[in-house]
Amino acid sequence: MQNLMGRIRRCAEDYNMICEGDKIAVGVSGGKDSLSLLYLLAALRRYYPVHYDLQAVTIDMGLPGMDFSPVAELCAKLDVPYQIKKTEIGPIIFDYRHEKNPCSMCAKMRRGALNDVLLELGCNKIALGHHFNDVIETTVMSMFYGSQMQAMPPKLHSTSFPGMTLIRPMYCIHEEDIIRWKNAHGLEFIQCACRFTENCATSEDGSGNSKRQEVKLLLKRL
Repeated sequence: MQNLMGRIRRCAEDYNMICEGDKIAVGVSGGKDSLSLLYLLAALRRYYPVHYDLQAVTIDMGLPGMDFSPVAELCAKLDVPYQIKKTEIGPIIFDYRHEKNPCSMCAKMRRGALNDVLLELGCNKIALGHHFNDVIETTVMSMFYGSQMQAMPPKLHSTSFPGMTLIRPMYCIHEEDIIRWKNAHGLEFIQCACRFTENCATSEDGSGNSKRQEVKLLLKRL
């Protein structure tokens, strides 16, 4: 953990992500990336040169089969307040609109719901669990499918929500290091109940509906 925590601290200092008195919300989906980020930021509080507060936030999309009680237990263990925002995003997308490619709309709706919660809680920053591999994959996807060079910045001031800043403290950490760390600590995470995510599972030959999975496999081969 010391190695990953050191890299998060270096990244936070290089990009001036954390300032004195910040109230940082960690967007928690229940997956390995967001919960690893929460775990590491909670541990970093003891060593970081400035004081900051943490708040864990989950957007419940109203999908059946999602149980966030393990997240609540981890937050209690880490002494981090936890807030669940219940929404009907899942039923709206799948049952009412019947979106064929729902990811973009889902992301926008979750982002809007998340920012509403952050304003209510008085947070001025939101930390997301994107890592080095996400950054590279997003850049390649924008080149192949968007005909542009567009990446994930490590720090971004919101134009839609004045006073809110998005930070990505795991910007310089590789996904395989996160997997290795969580396996070494025997950590278990929540599986997403999204039907579209399940349908995008990639086979051994790289086929599948997810462009990100295709790019991930391409980069792995390269």
